[in-house]
Amino acid sequence: MGDGGERVERWDGTGAEQRGEEAAGAGRHGAEKRGGRAEAQPGADGSRGEEARGDQARGDGSQGEEARGDEAGEDEAGQRRRRIAAWRAAGRVLHRSSAEATPGEWLAALAAGGPSVYDLDESVDLYGNGVVEHLERRVAGLLGFPAAVFFPTGTMAQQVALRCWAGRTGNRVVALHPLAHPEVHERGALGAVSGLRTVHPTNAGRLPTADEVRAVEEPFGTLMLELPLRDAGFVLPAWDELEEVVEAARERDAVVHFDGARVWETTAHFGRDLPEIAGLADSVYVSFYKSLGGLSGAALVGPESFVEEARAWRHRYGGNVFQQHPAALAALLGLERELPRLPSYAAHARAVAAGLREGFEAAAVPWFRVHPEVPHTHEFQVWLPYAPEVLTEAAVRQAEETGTVLFRRWFEASAGGPPGVAMTEVTVTAPGLEWSAADVGEAVSVFMESVHRVVREG
Repeated sequence: MGDGGERVERWDGTGAEQRGEEAAGAGRHGAEKRGGRAEAQPGADGSRGEEARGDQARGDGSQGEEARGDEAGEDEAGQRRRRIAAWRAAGRVLHRSSAEATPGEWLAALAAGGPSVYDLDESVDLYGNGVVEHLERRVAGLLGFPAAVFFPTGTMAQQVALRCWAGRTGNRVVALHPLAHPEVHERGALGAVSGLRTVHPTNAGRLPTADEVRAVEEPFGTLMLELPLRDAGFVLPAWDELEEVVEAARERDAVVHFDGARVWETTAHFGRDLPEIAGLADSVYVSFYKSLGGLSGAALVGPESFVEEARAWRHRYGGNVFQQHPAALAALLGLERELPRLPSYAAHARAVAAGLREGFEAAAVPWFRVHPEVPHTHEFQVWLPYAPEVLTEAAVRQAEETGTVLFRRWFEASAGGPPGVAMTEVTVTAPGLEWSAADVGEAVSVFMESVHRVVREG
């Protein structure tokens, strides 16, 4: 890999200084995951991060800048339509995103695939019964817990879980990573809504070690571990390290909660099945649109009394929705069709990452980063020393001109990262299994030609 100098080399996601660690997950602060595929579930959550980012940008101006803001918003909306059109038309992609699916495609997919996972002649769900209860039982069984409760969003599920544990432990302090989802993507909801406070066992671009958990200077009631830690590069610890961290929390009389939004994709890395992985924790939150390509929704698993308390808080938080069968059916289809395929995606992601490194070297790119070098899941980061607007434009042109989507949107690094560096996330799902190493290398060559052309055009 190209050498970006000492400052960049220290920025390796495995123990660098705090500024570098924050950059390791950077560029994504405020965005949501982009992933999924177009099959029985037309995609996952590919457009949410872009929309949230655009909304925030449009909301920053003063009243005197409203006209300019409206114009910028219209321009971004047009760019987004252009990207989606290019992605939809492309014949060769590494994954398909829900940003590409239409409501009609989703409804048709659920009608066609739904009967394979649930009797569609049953009565419609009302306030969480019917197909929603069926999904809850399925998830509890898959993760080896006695009970599960469905939530309309993962943010709500996690807020409720941590609030419940604070009440049960009598300690409102949560130990978690500074790049964890509640710290980066939830607008300070832990403190604003639930009155909880956070401490950080580490600032490194990885999950904390057992020694770091033991060294936290004040008592905490819950240790929250995000598996994988997405904003640090979808990174995971080794299995024995995870066991040691959990044991260290127990020594501190703390409970352990897994942000397992993507825990579905960790089995290949850990070499363990889902019940053994989830069984290390007292409670686990899982997502149905991350990894599984569902429509929306999440679940929280734990002891029966904990789940019943979580149901009560779900109602108080406004999450006891009248009908949720589209989301529940999409989740069941994801569990049936995508979950068994995730290990094959993770395995091929390693080949794609290797192909990207070889392609960048062949293209004489002066500095780049594929992180982790060997992906821990089927998702990973790529860093290049160009402005994100340049790289995004080059990626869209490649899709429009060649019908190949290698990369999608690029984002700026955080304030602590090296200047002039942008990051994107790569997800490998069913369409990506068709790519050989040579295919990846060829796509990198075409992409870099597009980058140089955009740069020349200024």
